[in-house]
Formats: sequence, C-alpha cells, structure tokens
Amino acid sequence: MILEAKNVTKRFGGLIAVDNVSFGVKEGEIFGIIGPNGAGKTTLFNVISGFYKPDGGRIIFRGQDITGNKPHKLAKLGLTRTWQIVKPFLGMKVLDNVLIPIYATRGVVSGLDEREAVKRAEEILEFVGLLHRKDVLAEALPHGERKRLEIARALATEPKMLMLDEPAGGLTPTEMDEVMDVVRKVRESGITVTIIEHNMRVIMNICERIMVLNFGRKIAEGTPEEISRNEEVIKAYLGERFHVRS
Repeated sequence: MILEAKNVTKRFGGLIAVDNVSFGVKEGEIFGIIGPNGAGKTTLFNVISGFYKPDGGRIIFRGQDITGNKPHKLAKLGLTRTWQIVKPFLGMKVLDNVLIPIYATRGVVSGLDEREAVKRAEEILEFVGLLHRKDVLAEALPHGERKRLEIARALATEPKMLMLDEPAGGLTPTEMDEVMDVVRKVRESGITVTIIEHNMRVIMNICERIMVLNFGRKIAEGTPEEISRNEEVIKAYLGERFHVRS
C-alpha cells in the first residue's frame, strides 16, 4: 500500500466529521471515495493532505507516518492534492502557473536553470493538453481547461500520489471526458490517484476500487461492480435505480 489510513477520526466541536475510518490505497491504482454531501469525504482529504490535524488515528504514506504533517512537507514527500474549486493564479499566464510549483518544489537555489524549468513546464502542459494555451492568462481559460491546469500544477510538484477533489465537477460531458483522459494518463505514468467525485459515470468507469462514506463512517469498499450491488450503499447514496452494466 502506498497510503494507509488507520482509524482516522476528525471532530469539529460535537460533530464527528470522520469517524474511525481505515482504508488503504494500492500503488498504481485509481482509488475512489464517494458518499452523500456531508459524508466526510473532503474532510478526510484535508486530514490526509495535512490541512486538518486528525483527532485520532494514523496516516502512513510510503511506509512513513505522516500524521499531522503540513501540506508543504507532504508535497516534498510526494503527496499532492487538487481542490474542488480550482485555484490558479488568474492574472498570470498558464505557463507561469506551472513554473511556480516547479520552483517551489525544487527550490530556487537547487541549481535548476530557467530553461530547464520552462522545458519541464511545457512538457507538463503538453501532457494535460494545454501547451497551445501556455501564453494565455489563466482567467481566460474555460472551466474544463482550468481543471486541467490545476492537475498540471499538481504534477509540477512531482507527486507519487495525486489526490483529486471532484475533478469532473461542473464540467460539460466533453470537458469531463478530457479531464478523465488526463487522469488515466497520470495513472499510466506511474502516479497513484485517489479521487473524490459525485459523478457516478466517472467514478465507476475510472476507479479500480471505491470506498463509500456516510455520516463520516466507512460503509463499504470494493470494486465498482461490488459497490453498485451493495444494498447499504444503494440505500444511503446510489438509489434503487442505479446499476453498472455488465
């Protein structure tokens, strides 16, 4: 397992947002996390990625206990996340948006010269299909391209595992397919992916395994087909009419 969460709990006052959740992510897979609004998905992401400190439990990444580590330290260890609401530097060019995390990860004093950094940024933009937009201001990008730029910025930190928070949220079907193609390419490049997503067509088609949360608790884990046929999951989230075509 590249990532293991062991009995993770997070409270906000009297509310238990994440309740004793344990799971593992295998290296090289796309692992999905689903559940109703308020189930604790993003809170769990925030705990794993260092934005919240857990009130209980442990998080192990690549054999190292990272419980409570800050996001910048986790990024240097190879754990990076994106956000449900994309956060590029809107007044900067697309290329510069990718250069910033490259320099932040390697350090300005690392000996990385500008030409090498630009070359790497252009390679990443080509990977996500945005090289032709490198000189455009980020604010001019449509929503689907901003999602891909957010993935590009995350890739610039050289992650071993990428955590994606609703990468298909608010996208047209065409934009959704473009983003999911990028996610598949990320996995094919050797980077493990963990994804929160509400779009069931996306999550069922792209993930090898899925965990389901409800009211902060893990209620199921398995393959897409297993999850689609789990009675507790159907009752809590998917609905009686949902099924995966065999």
